[in-house]
Amino acid sequence: MNRILFCFIMMVSALAATGQEKQADYGIGFAEIPAGSFYMGSNGYGLTYDEAPVHEVVISKPFRMSVTEITNEQYERFDPSHRKLRGKQGFSYGDNEAAVFVSWHEADEFCRWLSVETGKSYRLPTEAEWEYACRAGSYMKYSMGDVLPAESMKNQKEHHSFVQVDLTVACGRPNAFGLYDMHGNVEEWCQDWYGPYLPGVQIDPAGWSDGFYKVTRGGSHSTPVEYLRSANRMGMIPEDRHFMTGFRIVEADTVLAGTIPCREKAFPVSQHAAVWTDIDDAVFMEPEVYIRPPENQDVPMYHHNHCPSVTWCSNGDILAVWFSTETEYGREMSIWHSRLRYGEDEWDEASLLCSVPDRNMTGSSIWTDEETGRIYLLNGVEAGGWWRNLALMSIYSDDNGATWSRPAIVSPEHEPGHQVISGMIKSRDGLLMNACDAGPDNNEGSVLQISADGGKTWSSLCGNKPERFVDGGTGNIIAGIHASIVQLKDGSIMAFGRGNDITDSDGIKRMPMSISHDNGKTWTYSASVFPPISGGQRCTMTRLREGPILLVSFTHHPLRAPSDDQRMRIDGKIKSGIFAAVSYDEGKTWPVVKLITDGQRRIMDGGAWTGLFEMDEDKAEPRGYMAVTQSPDGMIHLLSSRNHYRFNLEWLEQK
Repeated sequence: MNRILFCFIMMVSALAATGQEKQADYGIGFAEIPAGSFYMGSNGYGLTYDEAPVHEVVISKPFRMSVTEITNEQYERFDPSHRKLRGKQGFSYGDNEAAVFVSWHEADEFCRWLSVETGKSYRLPTEAEWEYACRAGSYMKYSMGDVLPAESMKNQKEHHSFVQVDLTVACGRPNAFGLYDMHGNVEEWCQDWYGPYLPGVQIDPAGWSDGFYKVTRGGSHSTPVEYLRSANRMGMIPEDRHFMTGFRIVEADTVLAGTIPCREKAFPVSQHAAVWTDIDDAVFMEPEVYIRPPENQDVPMYHHNHCPSVTWCSNGDILAVWFSTETEYGREMSIWHSRLRYGEDEWDEASLLCSVPDRNMTGSSIWTDEETGRIYLLNGVEAGGWWRNLALMSIYSDDNGATWSRPAIVSPEHEPGHQVISGMIKSRDGLLMNACDAGPDNNEGSVLQISADGGKTWSSLCGNKPERFVDGGTGNIIAGIHASIVQLKDGSIMAFGRGNDITDSDGIKRMPMSISHDNGKTWTYSASVFPPISGGQRCTMTRLREGPILLVSFTHHPLRAPSDDQRMRIDGKIKSGIFAAVSYDEGKTWPVVKLITDGQRRIMDGGAWTGLFEMDEDKAEPRGYMAVTQSPDGMIHLLSSRNHYRFNLEWLEQK
């Protein structure tokens, strides 16, 4: 029996009366879910911390749940325009495939529409109703046991690129309540705001009264199978929509709304305006560790902390953000932050800033608008897998990072070109600009994302199909990933990046320099005077308040063994590690080149991919993802993957 015929038979079976009371409205079949009680959640170790504590839940009244996820045919009776989304990115072509690219608000509105049309009461299931119906009396990983049947598997692994799968509903076995596709196919929106579980017996819980993310359940295609467990919790920004998420509905007399009062998340931060005093003397301060794990963790901070960004605050504090994760491919990734308070020498303990539950969040850029004091954070957020197909989300703070806005989707398509790199700038004509990787490959280059409305929406002039770099020509991408940008005095944009190395006239590979005269629509390329960088390294660049351009990069990669003519000489000696270069003529020459070290011998830990290294007169940190800001007092704050360096232009210029 072929798959199409099998799915058709199962679909007919799902709509038939087979020992359970079922009814159909607009072609939607329903299963009767009895009242009862169960124990919700799991022990919540490690990555599953948010599934604890296990607590008893009473479902006091029976309800009906749609036997399958809402299909394209069913949804398009409400929204005929959705038909144009069929087959988008290769998913959900058919009438009986689950409807995807549906936001929480659209799913909720479908329920309201169907209630008016039928005179009955429909809504999205609460998270408790969903898990109760999914388990159907089972406490194993899945409702049918500890192993998911092969027929329910649909590319159950982290995805790098889109892998087309059939999303036809009811192609596997139903659970004991007669419900299909509770494990996989597509994730399903729930009514609840995402938040921590509370202990104790709960009767008909509906979660929190407000929040940032709406719960999704069940896992989907293109997701590791452990995310399809009955107890697994996920979440999404309600406005988000993509190829992994749809919904099913319940018919119930009770209209439930979240009742747990929200606790406003606010960080204790001084609101006094800083008095910035120019530093006239040459200064290089002792390096400090800015990633300090908290002693008490409600939410786990993982071992891999990487990809930082840094800014100053109007109150004089320095604010750093980065991602924390077990693996860079992981969905456990979250954004943490720490603060160096004005006048202090030691950073605060780290604390969680934002985390879209079970979503990879690769790449952050934080920046302060000097005119308004507003702090912007631009971040990637994946549908589920790792970082090729991210959307862009943003939050902002108007009180020095004490409180933050609701996360907003500012570039909605989950597609290449959205892996955020630290280094936001404001152009002379008021545009916000930020480089993003065009793809995860080392030679896929970067694109320039632009906001013309103060960060509310972002887009790239090169469109959603970045082209490959071609040496010697003109392209629509920046040469190299992890690019750093600066606007030149003539209005053009200069960028440096990793990969797409260019061979110079002497036959030596160099870091590429890219120039755009049309806000990133097209770029021209040339070999810079700097050595190329590689894995575990990211350069950074900024225009200093004094006028020159500062580039921070690396000499040769520590795992390579280049010949002497490929090694970088500083003051006539071969040196290695992070260096700073200063240009006074808009990137044409770089007369100041200096290793980031005070010459003192010390052993340091660079974190992430760097690990231990020795720092002395001729050696600086060998790897790391660099980020830089200059505070109004002229101090340059440089972050690697773990360390904070402070110096000023006078020190750089000092022989």
